[in-house]
Amino acid sequence: MTAGRQKNRLLVALDYLLLIAIAAVFVLPLLFMVFSSMKPDDQLLRDAASVRAFLPVGDISFDNYAAAFARAPIATFVFNSVIVTATTVFLALVLCSLAGFAFVFLNWRGRDVVFSVILATLIIPFETIAVPLLLEVNNLPWIGADGLLWGWLNSWRVQIIPWIADGLTIFLFVQYFKDLPHDLIEAARIDGANWLQIYSRVVMPLSGPVIATAAILKFLVMYSQQYLWPLLVTQSETYRPVMVGLQYFFQLQTPWGEVMAYLTLISVPVLVFYLLLQRFFIASVASTGIKG
Repeated sequence: MTAGRQKNRLLVALDYLLLIAIAAVFVLPLLFMVFSSMKPDDQLLRDAASVRAFLPVGDISFDNYAAAFARAPIATFVFNSVIVTATTVFLALVLCSLAGFAFVFLNWRGRDVVFSVILATLIIPFETIAVPLLLEVNNLPWIGADGLLWGWLNSWRVQIIPWIADGLTIFLFVQYFKDLPHDLIEAARIDGANWLQIYSRVVMPLSGPVIATAAILKFLVMYSQQYLWPLLVTQSETYRPVMVGLQYFFQLQTPWGEVMAYLTLISVPVLVFYLLLQRFFIASVASTGIKG
């Protein structure tokens, strides 16, 4: 019995060591970024070859943050990214969930063919369609305060509308909706509910986990990975997002301390959003008891 307990304790200890090692892989780069943002460039480069890179040691100050704000309009970039990302995520959750609902619960001709075409778009690199899409949005009309305008360049809408619907988000909703108990849908239909009522009052309240997952993935794509498209369609700092702002720091002599300060600042909205949705995701799974 004692040997069995010792074996169990050993397995538990190994599990914890494995979890600590996995956590370190993700946490150490963040520590390096944060602590490097408070060091002068010469010290930062010296410490990069030792464990001191992950510790707040040496000449620590917030001078890099002040210099980063002086070099680039960081507040404007963050504001633009938050507006574009929040709007895109909200509209994507609404439209893609509606599309997933139609693919799962409604019977219509060509449904499987359309869904296959949507999935096929996942394997098309964006670089292959960037120029045609740029030419298209440059000739689209828009009704604004000054009347009818032509061209969407240098605006928020050109960074939002082309990215609202995507194959991955639709696929996530379709796969989750397939696992929902269809008896609830039939019961709602018998009670006289229409499809919109079923979508809003039956399906979506049970879809907390997939909503959180889709929102996190969409947020990361829109906030942290959008560089080429905003660089092509925006010429003014008024509309440029945070990733385009990185080019302000890469010059003949790169100020690495300022780069780390900038990366630390723009990472805060991502971490806050993820932590909020993570709690929502866990609460949704616990309350519904549905595995997605």
